[in-house]
Amino acid sequence: MAASAPPPTGAPVEVHLSPFQKRWRKFKTLRRGWYSFILLFGALFVSIANPLLINDQALVVRYQGQTYFPVFGAVHEAKDFGQRVIGPPRFRELKKQFAEKGEGDWVLMPPYPYHPNESLLTDPDLPGSPPHAPSAAHWMGTDDRARDVFARLVYGFRISVFFGLAVVGVSYLFGITIGAILGYFGGWTDMIGQRLVEIWAGLPFLYTVIIIGSIVKPNLVTLVVLLALFGWVGISFYVRGEFYREKSRDYVAAAVAAGESHASIIFRHILPNALTPVISFAPFALVGNMVALVSLDFLGFGVRPPTASWGELVKQGKDNIFEWHLVFFPLGALFVTLLMVVFIGEAIREAFDPKTWSRLR
Repeated sequence: MAASAPPPTGAPVEVHLSPFQKRWRKFKTLRRGWYSFILLFGALFVSIANPLLINDQALVVRYQGQTYFPVFGAVHEAKDFGQRVIGPPRFRELKKQFAEKGEGDWVLMPPYPYHPNESLLTDPDLPGSPPHAPSAAHWMGTDDRARDVFARLVYGFRISVFFGLAVVGVSYLFGITIGAILGYFGGWTDMIGQRLVEIWAGLPFLYTVIIIGSIVKPNLVTLVVLLALFGWVGISFYVRGEFYREKSRDYVAAAVAAGESHASIIFRHILPNALTPVISFAPFALVGNMVALVSLDFLGFGVRPPTASWGELVKQGKDNIFEWHLVFFPLGALFVTLLMVVFIGEAIREAFDPKTWSRLR
């Protein structure tokens, strides 16, 4: 048999893409979801540097020929930089003092020099009682405890998104494993396992959280574990169904004939082909978990105060309904963030739609 002739010089070479590469390319063409993905995760990446961008601690202090970096470690209280104050230095006031003295000392503050947990009751630029309306210094005003709303919103964004991602990761890890085992082995394993899963799914989530919250004061780790314990059930059903469909394929029979172990067949062969519902539902699960944290904070069973929390800000908006900035900015930030996650979820669902890449014959 004659060998096929090589393609002529200059002819375009056909590039074979994997199914994931095709879906990723499709996702990037869906502009609403793609731009939302860039904006959301870009903001999340920037929020990692929050202590360098939004903080009441100075980045650099130059004092009497020595250089200090307070933002990277607490300066000892005895080092008051000539302020003669009890407690940690007040760097915004220190910056003004150094500028007035003109002795070569200086302070470099973050771009937004306020901490989310810092009370500004003694700030001379904020007369009257809190909450204060937005101003040039405080872009979104202050809350009813004289804390900067913008700083609390930015820090609360990072907590909410990372919390949602952590719950999705833990719950999906557990749900995928349970669903894979039930769908792969079937028979009595599936029958007994499904009854246990249905019993667990029948437990009331909110009552369980209230009971645990009355016994121990929950923190972020406790809340992640609680929500993950109840969040894995739904995805286990989808993975179980995918495994029932995929295990009848020829490639699974070939892997069994080759003598591969059950774990290898489950996680190496079947699972990569059963991830479409997992990836498609993940953004919507992220929305649900973020809303759950806001709801728990609103009810008083969320993170411990004074941690910056969107739910706590929403509650302040309810308690101060005539203070427009406490209503508009927290609800607006929550709305925009959840809307972007939904746009991402819709784009992922369309890009990973199996009907696009397969045809029934």
